[in-house]
Amino acid sequence: MSGSSNQQIGIGLIGVGRHGRRYLDHLRTDVPGAGVVAVCRKRTDVPATGALAGLSLYADYRELIADPLVQAVVVVTLPSLCPEICLAAAAAGKPVLIEKPLANAGAEARAMVRAVERAGVLLMTAHTMRFDSTVLLAREQLQSIGRLRLVDLVNHVDSAASLATRSSGAAAPGALLEIGVHLLDLVRFFTGEEVAQVQCRLDRPGGAAEAAARAVLHTSAGVVCSIDAARVDTGRVGTMRWEGTEGTVTADWVQRTVTCRIGVEPQRRWTVEPSPTIVAVLRAFIHAIRTNTQPPVTGLDGCRAVELADACYRSAALDGAAVSAEESR
Repeated sequence: MSGSSNQQIGIGLIGVGRHGRRYLDHLRTDVPGAGVVAVCRKRTDVPATGALAGLSLYADYRELIADPLVQAVVVVTLPSLCPEICLAAAAAGKPVLIEKPLANAGAEARAMVRAVERAGVLLMTAHTMRFDSTVLLAREQLQSIGRLRLVDLVNHVDSAASLATRSSGAAAPGALLEIGVHLLDLVRFFTGEEVAQVQCRLDRPGGAAEAAARAVLHTSAGVVCSIDAARVDTGRVGTMRWEGTEGTVTADWVQRTVTCRIGVEPQRRWTVEPSPTIVAVLRAFIHAIRTNTQPPVTGLDGCRAVELADACYRSAALDGAAVSAEESR
């Protein structure tokens, strides 16, 4: 699908929970050339007010996708629902943007990628951290620190803000898929390499979905990456440290700082302005539709992150033994 720069693209939004509302608000005010025309939500018997007023409301996502005014679909639901929605959008020939993680398992994600490829439909994964201004500045500095050797990534999210606390049923993902998947994607985004080997341990209190995941990943070129993802009650933490043969880059995307030290040179430090990542994601999605080009985060990128999560789960089931990440692809 492509369109002229003057043509408004009608968006069908599936999922208007707390995170979905953010997408709705940004689509209404911050994404030129696109507008929400239909919404899928559980309760259609409740009067549509505020931001929902004037929109077509559906309880069934299939009806929303079939709406002729819907030209592209944005999905902000539990990952357990994403595969069937993606397949329906592909069958209808409508571009689709899906919040991470793309699916709960690699096999489902691969089926989604195959479906859109066969249909010639655009699929973008909303790995929003790829659009964070702090993360992007840190990535720019990597070229100055020589060959990468060691990586340390930490993402701790307040339990109150977690998807698991906002969802009912077993479909809510654990910390690895909800929080750690950002870090798994960043390894590939920063290094440009695939992961060859994974070791992982999970903290599953009372046998529930994991509250924390700690993993060590080895890329195809031998970069060793440590990942720590958790739901916590002590405040959010988001840090990264990239060590190369010539220097080190560190960043804190919560405090919005980046530092770079090269050899004996004085340390350089930046404070970064906040960036609305959802806005950047949506604008990139609309641009890809209009120009009929590949989005900056493809369905395959989202699939690879889920496959790495699969490998982590396999390792955890073996008490943290090393497993081949290639077996998950």
